Amino acid sequence: MKTFTTLLTSALFTAVAGSTLADDRSDWPNSLTIGTGSQGATYYIYGSGWGNIASEATGANFGAEVTGGPVQNVTLVQMGEHEFGMVTMGPAYQAWIGESALAPGVEHTDIRAVFPMYQTALQVIALESSGIESIADLGGKTVGIGPAGGTGDLYYPQLFEALGLDVETRNAGAADQAGQVQDGLLDAFAFASGMPVSAFSQLEAQADVNIFSFSPDEITVFADQFPELSASVIPASVYSSLGEDTSAVSLWNVAITHKDMPESLVYEVTKAVMENNDRMMQVHGAAIETLPENAKHNAFIPWHPGAVRWFEENGVEIDDDLKG
Repeated sequence: MKTFTTLLTSALFTAVAGSTLADDRSDWPNSLTIGTGSQGATYYIYGSGWGNIASEATGANFGAEVTGGPVQNVTLVQMGEHEFGMVTMGPAYQAWIGESALAPGVEHTDIRAVFPMYQTALQVIALESSGIESIADLGGKTVGIGPAGGTGDLYYPQLFEALGLDVETRNAGAADQAGQVQDGLLDAFAFASGMPVSAFSQLEAQADVNIFSFSPDEITVFADQFPELSASVIPASVYSSLGEDTSAVSLWNVAITHKDMPESLVYEVTKAVMENNDRMMQVHGAAIETLPENAKHNAFIPWHPGAVRWFEENGVEIDDDLKG
C-alpha cells in the first residue's frame, strides 16, 4: 500500500509539474517570427503552415517571414533576430563551426533543434524544348539557383565545379526563376527544396518540361567532398512530368530556435507539429517525413530542452550529447 501511495504521489507530482511548465507563459514573446525562404518555395509554404498550427495550439502569434533561406535563417536565430527558423543540415553545420558565408568567423552554437522536417532534394527543371535533360547538359548554360544565401546557392556552384561544368548562375526567388525559365530568360532552374516544389508544379502545368537531378555516377564524383549529401530519389509520383523515379541528392532539414527560448514554449511547438502530421500533410506533401522517428537524422545540433521533453515523453530516444 505504501509503495502504491508513493508511486501515485510521484505520478501526481510529475503531472502537476508538467502542467505548470506547460502553463507558464510569463516569459513567452508576444509575437514570434519564423525564418522561411522565398515565395513559391517549400520553406515558405511549410513554415507558414506549421506556424498556423503552432499559433492555434499555443495562442501565441507565429508569423512566417520571407528570407534568403537556411544560410540566413541560422544566423537570424543565432543573433536572436528571429525566434524560429528552418535550416538544412549542410548550411547549419557550416554556421555551427563558424564558416557561414553570411557571418564568417561566428560559431553559431546558440541554435537548438525543435523538430525534424524533411529531406531537401536538389532538383532541376528546364523546358522540354531546350533539349536540357541532365546535369551534364547545363554546361555553358545560364541557370537560376534560387535566392542568395539559400541551399541551392551554397551547393550548386560547388557541385558544378566538382563536375567540371562551366555554368553561369543567377540568384532570385523560386517563383521568379521558374517564370524566367518559362520566358526564356534562364536555360534552367536548379533548386534545393522539399518535394514537390510549388514553382516546379506550376511551371509544368503551363509548359512541357524536363525535371532531373544528379546521376549516380555524378554523385560518386563529389561524394567524398560533400559527405552531408545523401543519394536519394525524386519519386515519379511527385511530378506529372516524371515517368519513373529519378536519381537525386538530398539533405535533411530541421526547425531551430535559440537556446534561450522558453522551454514551455518549445515543448508546445514540438507537440503541436509532431502530433498533427495529418494537418502538416495538408500544408505540404514533404511533411510525410515530418515524423518523430526522423529526429535521428540530426547528428550535431543540440535539441532544445523543450523538444527533448516531448520526444522522451513519446518514446523517442535523444542522445545525451545532443541534449541542449
